Amino acid sequence: MAQTSGTPPVTEEAFLADRQNFWNGFTMFTAGSVIAVAVILILMALFLL
Repeated sequence: MAQTSGTPPVTEEAFLADRQNFWNGFTMFTAGSVIAVAVILILMALFLL
């Protein structure tokens, strides 16, 4: 069966590296979002005092 997509075959190492790269981006986004929400909540609390 021939590949028609034109992409090279993916090795296990490349798959693991891609998955680790995705997970790193996901965790950085999640941490940034949590920090942003915490800062907004603190600023709202200070504003209401």
